[in-house]
Amino acid sequence: MGIGWAGVKWLKLPAWVTPAITFNNTTSLPLLLIQSLESTGILDTILQDGESTSAAIDRAQSYFLVCSVVSNCLTFALGPKLLGEAEQDSDDEGDEEEQGKPNGQVNGDADHRHEANDNTTDNQQTNETEPDETTSLLPDNINHLESRVATITHNKAHSILHMHHLHPSQLTTTTKSVFSTLYSFVNAPLIGAFIGLIIGLVPALHKAFFANSNEGGIFTAWLTASLKNTGELFVSLQVIVVGVKLSSSLRKLKRGDANAGRTPWSAVLFVFAIRYIFWALVSIPIIYALARNTKLLDADGILWFSMMLMPLGPPAMSLIPMADVSGKDERIKMAVAKLLTGMYAASPLLAFAVVAALKASQKAMGS
Repeated sequence: MGIGWAGVKWLKLPAWVTPAITFNNTTSLPLLLIQSLESTGILDTILQDGESTSAAIDRAQSYFLVCSVVSNCLTFALGPKLLGEAEQDSDDEGDEEEQGKPNGQVNGDADHRHEANDNTTDNQQTNETEPDETTSLLPDNINHLESRVATITHNKAHSILHMHHLHPSQLTTTTKSVFSTLYSFVNAPLIGAFIGLIIGLVPALHKAFFANSNEGGIFTAWLTASLKNTGELFVSLQVIVVGVKLSSSLRKLKRGDANAGRTPWSAVLFVFAIRYIFWALVSIPIIYALARNTKLLDADGILWFSMMLMPLGPPAMSLIPMADVSGKDERIKMAVAKLLTGMYAASPLLAFAVVAALKASQKAMGS
């Protein structure tokens, strides 16, 4: 993030450069890479004594998935703010206005917002003539209940974390900023990580969700398998979304539309240099030095190899849904789509870093 901020401030690059170099693809690309390397057999040289290749691959995938959980939590907590601060600033101004009101008035405004949200939902569903991609498939009564519960829960959590019960003079700007940042970390990836942690560590739940159906896995066939298939579709769907955004941008660019989304070459080269060159020159020597000269890391060549590759690769595909959920301008989405297209087209260049990481791991094991 520091490098991104420096590039935006001193090189006058777009704000989306910061999340593009901060968050890389830590899920689909590394997992596909590991599976491809398994078929070549080149990882056999860094396996532990007596270990099978399939067991080592499973362990490498676990390492990358742990990295992915951390990365996704940070992506959806900090990414929307890094894409642009305009909406955040306006939200903060609204919060300050509410904090300057008496508690009764603040609560009254919150209740009024609840009623307004419900009325808005009712009016939208009543006046809606044609369904679109945002039209819910659930019955109206369930939609109303879900909307009201979500609104009340959000406002209660927002009130607690922003300490609205205190007088504005008791809150410093730093305190409000800290609580706002903590609140942003309560996101879907973090909640999913905690749920997965509980299911994985509680033996009864682990058996129910992952064991074979004839061995007590009552959720395996219909729930776990469905969730797994849905998760595997995520990357494919994001590729389609990026393609649609890119196609729309190119059509607008051909027509001379100002909303086509401008992607400066300086920004593309800056992101490429950081994601493909800088981190390779940093991560491989550092992990090699730690593995060779210290006891901080286990004597595991697969672990070293995985850690060398974790910071590398193109920006995360989740930049597009992150821009969608944070309500960013269409031009930003199109610019990010064009950036992702170029970065993933350059992904074969990772072969050089893969070979360097493999050779460094082999040398560290031989020491």
